[in-house]
Amino acid sequence: MKNREILLVKRPDGAPANEHFSIKETAIPELSEGEVLTRLLYVSVDPYMRGRMNEGKSYIEPFQLNEPIEGGAIAEVIQSQADGFQEGDIVTGSLPWREYTSVNAGSVRKIDPALGPITTSLHVLGMTGLTAYFGLMDIGQPQEGETVVVSGAAGAVGSTVVQLATIVGARVVGIAGSDEKVQLLQQLGADAVINYRTEDVSTALAEACPDGVDVYFDNVGGEISDAIYPLLNKFARIVQCGAISSYNKKNDQGPRIQQYLIKSSALIKGFTVGDYRERYPEGFQHLSKWLQEGKLTYEETITEGFENILQAFFDLFTGENVGKQLVKINEPSHKE
Repeated sequence: MKNREILLVKRPDGAPANEHFSIKETAIPELSEGEVLTRLLYVSVDPYMRGRMNEGKSYIEPFQLNEPIEGGAIAEVIQSQADGFQEGDIVTGSLPWREYTSVNAGSVRKIDPALGPITTSLHVLGMTGLTAYFGLMDIGQPQEGETVVVSGAAGAVGSTVVQLATIVGARVVGIAGSDEKVQLLQQLGADAVINYRTEDVSTALAEACPDGVDVYFDNVGGEISDAIYPLLNKFARIVQCGAISSYNKKNDQGPRIQQYLIKSSALIKGFTVGDYRERYPEGFQHLSKWLQEGKLTYEETITEGFENILQAFFDLFTGENVGKQLVKINEPSHKE
């Protein structure tokens, strides 16, 4: 069997490109006791991966040069030397971008297909769903009738936040970058949607938020967020989840936000989903319940082919995806 992997060979200075990576053929690994040999089915490409390509201290270790990129993935067990796992099991975990890999069984978990299609374990019933849930519910704490603004609202996290805010009875304003995404967010229940590519965001926000902003779930940073701060209500909460607008920029400067935070007595808190590791079961319980009740849905953009993983990753930074961006590598041997 042919085995390929994608290595980081040069750290990007700006936008990542093909020159920063290498696709290499490698051997099928041998199994040791307690390990499973997996065949890659789907990989998740995510904005946070760009930060791991830089050197320096962060909330997660940087990728090492000449080593495979790794991230959220779904795989099929094809051999097992671990108790509790057998051939045909579908598992998820942080796996290298390698078609066949052996991993310690403790580093993956079996997917329960009764909860939903297996791909949901990489978004609405996975890390992005948990990110939306804990960011909004724990930090944002929206109340019925409050106004919640979501930037990057058509992405995997943002589209889940829009729905969760709707579930609790908030008024939801989404910001996205295409007519297709605007239509999607309207279908998901957003009360108003702003297309930042065709509208003046400051003017549109003032019209969409006549009573100000109580919760801002920020996935993008940059100029869109600059337009939010003057609209903050007293005791507003800002959930700082992402800043994709600046990940590839060497210098990114904007207005000073301190005066707005002081005037509104607002709270701003950055977080990563790992901060809530001990509470994951709580998040899974609520998300799966809402999904099964039809209160929560999802969108996927699926690219096919191992050789197209990098292009799918690059496309994140130009907003090509709607909902969760996945790359399909193989079909399971036994269909769901």
